[in-house]
Amino acid sequence: MTKIVVIGGVAGGMSAAARARRLDENASIIVLDKGPYVSFANCGLPYHVSGEIPSRDSLLLHTPDTLKAQLNLDVRVNSEVTRIDREDKTITVNGPEGTYSLAYDTLIYSPGSKAATPPVTGLDHASVHWLRTVPEMDGLIARIEGRSEFDAVVVGAGFIGLEAVEALAHRGGNVTLVEFAPHVLPPLDAEQAEWVDRELRKYGVRVLTCTSVDAISDADGAARVRLSSGEELTADLVVMSTGVTPDTALAKDAGLELGPRDAIVIDGYLRTSDPHIFAMGDAAAMRQEIGDGDVIAPVPLAAPANRHGRRAADAALLGIGAASDRVADSHKAPRVLGTAIVRVFGLTAAMTGANRRTLNTQGVDHVTVHVHPADHAGYFPGAQQMHITAHFAKETGELLGAQIVGGAGVANRINVFATALKAKMTANDLADLDLAYAPPFGSAKDPVNMTAFVAQNILFGQMPVWYAEDLEKVAREALVLDVRSAAECDNGMIPGALNIPHTEVRDRIEEIREAANGRWIAVHCASGVRSYLATRILVGNGLDARNLSGGALTLGGVDPDWAGS
Repeated sequence: MTKIVVIGGVAGGMSAAARARRLDENASIIVLDKGPYVSFANCGLPYHVSGEIPSRDSLLLHTPDTLKAQLNLDVRVNSEVTRIDREDKTITVNGPEGTYSLAYDTLIYSPGSKAATPPVTGLDHASVHWLRTVPEMDGLIARIEGRSEFDAVVVGAGFIGLEAVEALAHRGGNVTLVEFAPHVLPPLDAEQAEWVDRELRKYGVRVLTCTSVDAISDADGAARVRLSSGEELTADLVVMSTGVTPDTALAKDAGLELGPRDAIVIDGYLRTSDPHIFAMGDAAAMRQEIGDGDVIAPVPLAAPANRHGRRAADAALLGIGAASDRVADSHKAPRVLGTAIVRVFGLTAAMTGANRRTLNTQGVDHVTVHVHPADHAGYFPGAQQMHITAHFAKETGELLGAQIVGGAGVANRINVFATALKAKMTANDLADLDLAYAPPFGSAKDPVNMTAFVAQNILFGQMPVWYAEDLEKVAREALVLDVRSAAECDNGMIPGALNIPHTEVRDRIEEIREAANGRWIAVHCASGVRSYLATRILVGNGLDARNLSGGALTLGGVDPDWAGS
């Protein structure tokens, strides 16, 4: 009888255990989890805090009893593995009934991650909470139970931090969000993060970026939070969401090969440096596609962990990955794209693939596209604008990454972009992608198509562009031509810009030529559409004209004070 031991439940471990049972009815499968809950919806915790998910029990997906009844799994909670003996193929377990050893033929290791704890004094204060497990959620709720109004500080503006902010605001909290990075949701490009920042402020959240917490102390039962700016805040609740790090101390002690951030090195079949041990989830070093290359790093997301748990069981029980296996390639763990999505009050922010910072760090030559389409036909009631940023390889036109912030329709489009990334599609492929259309659901030219159209124009030289982050340099060396209407310009213009509405450009070419006086012309409008038309007119008349990618909407994301106001 094959002996399979799984360390860690929830996403990766339970997926592996369930798949293993479906593959082998006779195997001995033991699942060990150091916590009291082996299968819970950790991504749903913030929504129970807010009350949107009213029932706590709905978060508890399975218990040891249900897993025994349905899958004949031996699940042991409150059982911590303290040692892996690779030579003897045994582990040491500290459980409710004492310490004991277990032998294994195959060990599936899914310990997850632990909170990345910043060097802050006072984290043991009663007001300080994390939001990663059911007991942590219970403690957080107990801290504010019965209060119709309270002051809260959320430290860290990543996915969990933003979900916590929304949840606490819905419960009546006066929330301050503290983020060390220059903008909220750091994986987003800066111009996209600005939309999220505005939404937070719209709902009364105080946002402090480029700021860290230095210390936490007591203030008559509440917390006194001292910031790097010197300001002190008083809070009834402090939620720490400063990221995670692989929980791999046990693997390190066992001598398994570790990679970046001490994540476990695995091959394409989730095997570690020990062929009898498989790893996945937050603790494993995944391959992230960046153009033709890879970045090796842990990717703490639930979806890859769930998929890779299944793959690990396939590799362990079916022998997938053996040199003689003809179908090995179809069972390789896929490279991850880091596709993620989060709701922030009335907005949705989503991303897949590489952002600008990663592409620049990796030295990938690329072009960036900004578009601001509606989620469905504008003439059909209820259309909502979305803001798309996408990066394409300059030489091949291959899609490298995409981000969307908006209301309705964001999830649909980011999943299309994720699929395109997986298939290594180019701008040409996306331009001709046949997507469903009816006025309530989309446009005849879908936002994905529109993104590709703009990319084609840039890549093929039909739309020379300039970018918002270069405004200061552009204003010094070019004539800035604002082709919005005069009424729009009354609300502010780039200092020194010339305003000629796009419908008048043809008739005022010589005026523009004289104003340029040999300089190139930096054209812009609100979203990039009218300025594209104007750019084509100017280029057709022999002038060096370039269009602002994404227009003033994108410019406002990079520099909210661009109009000099």
